[in-house]
Amino acid sequence: MSFQIREAITTNVTGDSSAVFSETINDAIARGEEHLLPGLGVFLEAWWKDASENERNAFTSKLEKHFVS
Repeated sequence: MSFQIREAITTNVTGDSSAVFSETINDAIARGEEHLLPGLGVFLEAWWKDASENERNAFTSKLEKHFVS
């Protein structure tokens, strides 16, 4: 049996409003449970595909600042 996590997550959130997405993301972060990370990854992948080069650069700059050693 092949389980496609991207497809499952996409199916579960199709039609959700921006408010629901915000609630879902905030809940996943607040709960801090490892099994929720793939879902956040699917959200990031979808965002990345639609983001402009400027949006991507701003995002990766924020990550760089957050994970500075």
